[in-house]
Amino acid sequence: MMKSKSFKFWTTQQLHEQFGLQKQPQSARLMQWLTATQPLSVAQTECLEMLRLDLLENADYWNEEELKIKFIGQIVELANLQGPGFRTFYDRPVSVVRDTIRLFGKLDMLVATGFQTPTHPFFCIHEYKQENNRDGDRNVAPPKGQLLAEMLAVQTLNATPDNPIYGCYVLGRNWFLVVLEGTQYAISDAFVGSQADIHQIFRSLLHLKDYINQVLNPIA
Repeated sequence: MMKSKSFKFWTTQQLHEQFGLQKQPQSARLMQWLTATQPLSVAQTECLEMLRLDLLENADYWNEEELKIKFIGQIVELANLQGPGFRTFYDRPVSVVRDTIRLFGKLDMLVATGFQTPTHPFFCIHEYKQENNRDGDRNVAPPKGQLLAEMLAVQTLNATPDNPIYGCYVLGRNWFLVVLEGTQYAISDAFVGSQADIHQIFRSLLHLKDYINQVLNPIA
């Protein structure tokens, strides 16, 4: 019988042991992503400041759905992660078989080709979780393991699996950016959304959009 396991139960160690994942201390592609220099408009800067102040005041009190709608969803939509042939999808089920094991679950958010259903994924955000999760389920794995399991799944779905998969997991104010290439991955230090880091978080999203456009619409 084939073994099946939901994304939410995978720990990082289990993924290392089962699929040969390896964490890298450095990644040129991650560094490029973290140091993106896309310019921000006045309107974008003003909107980011409003979001920053709202998060600063409410991060300790919002539940997961409020954090998703009032901050994460707002900054993602401001970045407008869509273009010819790709868009943002929310709460979509994914199921793949990798190395005789079925990985499955719902992705909180992903950017992929397609207009009705996601087909060629590039990026996913996981775990809209409060910093102080008073009602957390102790049976589920930490968000890093869950995100990596999701990234492995969307990598398996990809028409071009050699392309990197970008990801992010969010813990209240803190954003951790992740790049998976093959079985090697690298993770950033925390970017704090209630501080000036919000501008770099946003630039990273704009960089991601530019990257996807370049992949799908290369200049001749």
